[in-house]
Amino acid sequence: MKLKLLVVLIISQVAAFAQNSGNLNGVVVDNTLKQPMPYVNISIFDNDKLITGGITKENGSFLIKDLPLKKLKVEIVFIGYKKVIRELDFSESNKTITLNTIALEEDAIQLKSVEIISERSTIEQKIDRKVINIGKDIIASGNTASDILNNVPTVSVDAQTKEISLRGNSNVKILIDGKPSNIDAAQLLQQIPSSSIKQIELITNPSAKYNPEGMSGIINIILHKNSNDGFNGSINSGVTFGVTPKINSALNLNYKVGKVNFYTNYGINHGKNRNFGYIKNEKPNAETRQDFNSTNKNTSHLLKFGVDYYMDEKNTFSIYTNQNLSLSSGDGITTIDYLNPASRDSNQFTNQHTKNTTQTYDFAYKHDFTKKGETLDLQANYSNTDNPDESKYDYIQENPFTNTITLNDIQRDVTYFQLNVDYVNPLTESVKLELGAETRLQNIKNNFIENVSEATTSYDRDRLSNFDFTRNIHSFYTNIGKQWEKWSAQVGVRLEQYDINGDFKNAVTSTTPSENVNDNNTITDKIFSIYPSVFFNYKANEKDSYNFNFSRRVDRPSIGQISPIREWSTPLVESRGNPSLAPQFTNSFEINYTRIAKIGSITSGVFYRQINDEIGRVIYKNPENPAQDILSYNNFDNNHAVGVEVSANLKFAKWWSANASSDAYFKTVKGTVENGNTGVQERGQVDVTVFNVRMSNNFVATKDLRFNLFAMYRGKDLGLQYEREPMYKMDIGATYNILKGKGSLTARVNDVFNTMKFAFNGNIPYRQEGQFNWESRTLYLGFNYNFGGGKNKALQRKQRDANETQSSGGMI
Repeated sequence: MKLKLLVVLIISQVAAFAQNSGNLNGVVVDNTLKQPMPYVNISIFDNDKLITGGITKENGSFLIKDLPLKKLKVEIVFIGYKKVIRELDFSESNKTITLNTIALEEDAIQLKSVEIISERSTIEQKIDRKVINIGKDIIASGNTASDILNNVPTVSVDAQTKEISLRGNSNVKILIDGKPSNIDAAQLLQQIPSSSIKQIELITNPSAKYNPEGMSGIINIILHKNSNDGFNGSINSGVTFGVTPKINSALNLNYKVGKVNFYTNYGINHGKNRNFGYIKNEKPNAETRQDFNSTNKNTSHLLKFGVDYYMDEKNTFSIYTNQNLSLSSGDGITTIDYLNPASRDSNQFTNQHTKNTTQTYDFAYKHDFTKKGETLDLQANYSNTDNPDESKYDYIQENPFTNTITLNDIQRDVTYFQLNVDYVNPLTESVKLELGAETRLQNIKNNFIENVSEATTSYDRDRLSNFDFTRNIHSFYTNIGKQWEKWSAQVGVRLEQYDINGDFKNAVTSTTPSENVNDNNTITDKIFSIYPSVFFNYKANEKDSYNFNFSRRVDRPSIGQISPIREWSTPLVESRGNPSLAPQFTNSFEINYTRIAKIGSITSGVFYRQINDEIGRVIYKNPENPAQDILSYNNFDNNHAVGVEVSANLKFAKWWSANASSDAYFKTVKGTVENGNTGVQERGQVDVTVFNVRMSNNFVATKDLRFNLFAMYRGKDLGLQYEREPMYKMDIGATYNILKGKGSLTARVNDVFNTMKFAFNGNIPYRQEGQFNWESRTLYLGFNYNFGGGKNKALQRKQRDANETQSSGGMI
């Protein structure tokens, strides 16, 4: 009886509270596009004290219940938009307040128009990615995309090979405007002027909607594109002074009238770069020291031109082209000092000329159905790359004297076609369905002609190697997402059929008959794979949000990794692929937490990777030349890696703000390497811990004058065959606004104390050490000017692999 009475009392109290509380509802839309905005923060305050809140649904609506009957205040906030504040007056006679439609306007200060480059780079944390908005501070840190990526959290660029790694792993997919490129990633990033880059997206655990390639995720580089009313533009130009001056400039223009928008971006990067270093090894009975010194002149032109046609409110067409021309020439000398007195010293002189022409064409169509949020996207992309390479190696050996000349002529042609169809349907206010299909067709043709001659012995050898490689991928994906209260979830799966076919031919004609070869190799493979993904997001309150996600990834061997044709060669080292290399699959788990505080926001995360058939580098002796090593690839045993990250976007005072990040990776490297003393293949294993930290400080001296201080430390890294020593540097710079804020001058000294270098040492397959240096300490002087004016009306056009699933509402 007492229990029943207690239940009745509780129910009556709850009912009484419900009858004496208020409700707030409304709908939030984009003021320009007139479309609903999901995941907008709704905060309720009582005398500046936060008492409750929520976020909008997929259709932009929100409902906040159980509010006290008194005067309150509501704040409606979304990143890049102006905050909306409304006063509320709840009473017995006014228990339900309907705000109807609330239109959010873009904030010209927070959300810089595409043509305006901000002083300071910012980082946004989305549910499935980090977005780095490139400011003048990062542009000043280098001439190319490859240079500035070292200033991006969790990204590293190898100083020697220019190989890109994300979260300590080099198996990363590089996209340009959401599209893959025919050009090798390391080469491509050296061709893009830093001043042409608008944003860099780090997608560490992509959903089933995205290409599953890249174990550590995707780096998407977004180039500038203007869509402002009228005629608008900007000029960004700079000179970097090292051993020689280097220029890095970009021009952005657009003209929008009526339903048509024309836009273009042109960037140029030109200059000479000097590199030098050494490798010392203690190979038994053949101890050597190699000294390298090279100078390369590079000129890259990047042109983007496009047209958007807003046919009506429901149909939009867009077409654009990227034209990339890169010219490179270089001279180098490698001096080999045989430390064993009985051996011979030698020199190799190198001269190389490379040209790369890439043409990309993209067409997109978007249809909005009558039902809000229901869309259909069609996108087709075609690109062609022509990449001739001519090189000469002049090898001179003393005691006795020989002079061997090697001439290489390489012709490579790559074609790529991609077709995407994507459909989105919000089934209810809280449930969204996504369906899509993708086809990727790639063909690579390569012809390699080599002539080796030695005058004193009348030796002559011709090698003709060529391959025709085709890779076709067909895929289908589906995602379904649901939002309820403070939770949101997305589950998806991608089905993919992968087919490759490669014909490799190698013919050698020599004055030494035993060297004559006529080999034909064929590589074929058909693989069907399933790639699931799961995302959960929990927004506990306005200050705390949590995210968990899982996805399956793949790293398929590239043509360079499987081609038996050698890529490059020195007297002591030759690089070639491994035709038997198998794909590498990864199961990736990630948990993130974002905390919004008074001085900014902090995001921390933990990730775990379970790796099958890990692809890695190996070194073994050349069976045809005992004095030379082969650098190739192999599948190692199953492996795993664990990492933690912390990043923050903080404002300590009106005059001092900072972006900081640190990360640590823990992994076990396993594999098979050759013992340099016995020549026997042995299994190896090593536990590795890598620690990195970066911090960029911005100081406001006056309204027009700002200073920047950047520092980074990259801890040592350990592999099966060598250990890389720590790397660190400090940059300092300043920006001064001129011409009534429309222009600015920037100066920056990179690597003030000239401490950056790539140094390593190891004992497998024999004792070796080395160091590579480049023009790290430089002075950058830049000028930026914006002209034109017109309100931004960004095209609501889907960019494949470049759009966002939803926002976490946090900034880091």
